[in-house]
Amino acid sequence: MSQNQLQRGLKARHLTMIAIGGSIGTGLFLASGGSIHEAGPGGALVAYIAISIMVYFLMTSLGEMAAFMPVSGSFSTYATKFVDPSLGFALGWNYWYNWAITIAVELSAAALIMKYWFPDTPAILWSTLFLCLMVALNLLSVKSYGESEYWFALIKVMTVIVFIVIGVLMIFGIMGGEAVGFQNFTKGDAPFNGGFMALLGVFMIAGFSFQGTELVGVAAGESEDPARNIPKAIRQIFWRILLFYIFAILIIGLLVPYDNPNLISGDITDIAISPFTIVFEKAGFAFAASVMNAVILTSVLSAGNSGMYASTRMLWTLAKEGKAPKWFAKVTRNGVPVNALIMTAAIGALAFLSSLFGDGEVYVWLLNASGMSGFIAWLGIAVSHYRFRKAYLAQGRDLRDLPYRAKLFPFGPIFAFIICCIVIIGQNYSAFIGGEIDWNGVFVSYIGLPLFLIVWLVYKYTKKSKLVPLNKVDLSMDEK
Repeated sequence: MSQNQLQRGLKARHLTMIAIGGSIGTGLFLASGGSIHEAGPGGALVAYIAISIMVYFLMTSLGEMAAFMPVSGSFSTYATKFVDPSLGFALGWNYWYNWAITIAVELSAAALIMKYWFPDTPAILWSTLFLCLMVALNLLSVKSYGESEYWFALIKVMTVIVFIVIGVLMIFGIMGGEAVGFQNFTKGDAPFNGGFMALLGVFMIAGFSFQGTELVGVAAGESEDPARNIPKAIRQIFWRILLFYIFAILIIGLLVPYDNPNLISGDITDIAISPFTIVFEKAGFAFAASVMNAVILTSVLSAGNSGMYASTRMLWTLAKEGKAPKWFAKVTRNGVPVNALIMTAAIGALAFLSSLFGDGEVYVWLLNASGMSGFIAWLGIAVSHYRFRKAYLAQGRDLRDLPYRAKLFPFGPIFAFIICCIVIIGQNYSAFIGGEIDWNGVFVSYIGLPLFLIVWLVYKYTKKSKLVPLNKVDLSMDEK
């Protein structure tokens, strides 16, 4: 084993659960209620189905590249090789920053959740404890990360399956009193409430809910037999996510009226009125709030754990490619990029500490700057895949030789690109309507975009990097 190489310790089941666990979280358990309240049950379903289709195309695009070239830098490396080194540089640092800040968000959330059981304990105690746990799981080996993520994700998956089963029994009156049927789905302005603008708003929420599915691309570089396991994981991911999200939202929409005031809250402090808790309590489960609190805690720890993993691997790749200090490329005997891990944990901890001092304004700005990062990464995947396939054919290669081939090319990456652009531009559409433009709202919502463009263009200008011609695109797997 080379001194600076990662180890292929992730099995197919790890890859599948990493991707599923990345997308099932507080977006489904908490924010789904707000989506139904805002756009009605029909509007929420339409928005989530549309985003699901986009995510499917993104996953197949990523799957084609990751099965052919399994590297831990994933989209940063693909953008460097297939598009332009400056885009790869910007995407890599953008993604690292996004997940490093996410660690701080999850540490804050975990501390708030623990207050439910231990109201008198200081938040910093729980956050420090959970940060140490995340670092320990990532420090042992990639297998320990994969195994912990597998069980974290399994808890979430089992919760959603139980929810769907109980929900169906309640709809038909087998459980929890008389049959509800479709009366809530057509009540008042339902199934569509608030018109097109409400639908657009839910579109944004749905986009955020699915972020994390791309983790399978980062994990590809450390998976056993990537040519077989990545396509297998990609095929399973879409249908499972679709099943979990669409069925869960359909059941909430059928069982809880969209105008129920409890659906407005999507906050981590209001787990007692999460749509999942409401349905479980209707079914007669007395400890529903406490159980959902525990499930959401595992979701938050899972997101922090994955954030630590993804940002560490991205920083390691940037260092290997000469886009970050070489010091971050150091790997332990167990194949863990230790210096990159320490740096990532330190940034996550500092960002969390900034939320405790003053009125937390620095923390809010850090969050705002990372708001668009996930969508920018998705845009990078779509562009890289389009260029990869064009280069592959331009160099006279046979598509039948690809370990996995994305369907409906070029429609897939183009469709994903357009939807991503709509989501990015519409981040805070409400700031532009209603007479006077809310410039503060615009600045806060869109700050991530100019920051990304500055990093991209400064690197492009200083390094004089150019778009790689299709016939010069490097399609070799060179693990230095």
